[in-house]
Amino acid sequence: MMTGPIVAGVDGSAPATAAVEWAAADAGRRGLALRLVHVCEHWARDMGATQYCEGALEAAADRARALAPGLEVSTEMLSGRVTEELVAQSATAESMVVGSRGLGGFRGMILGSASLTLAGHAAGPVVVVREHAAERLGEIVVGYDGSPFSDAAVEYAIQQARARGVQLRVLYAWYLPPLSPYASGYVASDEGFKEAAREAAERVAPFRERNPDVRLVDEQVCDHPVAALMKCAATADLVVVGSRGHGGLASAVLGSVSHGVLHHVTRPVAVVRPRPAKG
Repeated sequence: MMTGPIVAGVDGSAPATAAVEWAAADAGRRGLALRLVHVCEHWARDMGATQYCEGALEAAADRARALAPGLEVSTEMLSGRVTEELVAQSATAESMVVGSRGLGGFRGMILGSASLTLAGHAAGPVVVVREHAAERLGEIVVGYDGSPFSDAAVEYAIQQARARGVQLRVLYAWYLPPLSPYASGYVASDEGFKEAAREAAERVAPFRERNPDVRLVDEQVCDHPVAALMKCAATADLVVVGSRGHGGLASAVLGSVSHGVLHHVTRPVAVVRPRPAKG
């Protein structure tokens, strides 16, 4: 298990501030350190934006400390390309937290535009936060399909549910493509769903057995995974999905489900995939 700090990207925007708030709360609950980073690109330095960058970072640190007294908070000013620097940070971070569609005080300082790319390239979990959510709904939802990618997502979701003391809903969505030869056969599709649902429930059982302190419920639905997760997101504090993304910048592949959830779910979304094996 990665024990590095939670790293939040800062750019002075409202969504990035919401990300800092989310990260501070998460670090406080889980007893982790928080590192705030701001990437001041070369063009911004050339335009004399260094003072703005420093101010944004300082304000974010003040906000984090105010929300979580006693939290270990550090800051770092980086220079380079936003996406590349944040991906590099993910190698030693427990997780990365960024705002979505965040615009800084200077044209082009777009942290939000990097969030989708980061989710497909980062070495660990990436949490994308759209806006501050004061309401607490008391449930975390994770999409599960039995793959190693979704196994990692469930493990991360369990950590989140345990720290928050809330229920974890493990959602399996069985979807029959429209062009499937069984699409017009009600009996075949109905039996197929029942079998798939039974197998999904069996795969979830070991997670429940290994984590008796977490209230874990599993649900199987016949629906497109993105649509099913969107429905559950209405009553969730966090939606967690797995990703088949790869590390190389040229080969990143953010799965269609995680891509769709990031685009359509307004609640915080965590995209998780197994970390690269060491050695």
